[in-house]
Amino acid sequence: MARTKRTYSLRTETVTRVRELAAKYGTSQDALVDTAVERLHRELRNEEESLAWAAAAEDPAFLDEIRQVAAALDEPETWPA
Repeated sequence: MARTKRTYSLRTETVTRVRELAAKYGTSQDALVDTAVERLHRELRNEEESLAWAAAAEDPAFLDEIRQVAAALDEPETWPA
């Protein structure tokens, strides 16, 4: 995986926490930041997805389509003769 060197201005407390956590978990500071950013990204994506499903649960067109799919799946399977 390609890496890009970046420079960020972080609070002193943040830098200290990154160092402490990297040492505690036996990983590099870069790996720790990668993991933290990916975790935050995943949490935000999951939250957005949950909101989308909640909105869909109130959408009459979506609910009708789900009923149609469920009905089609409930039909008995037929095999070609």
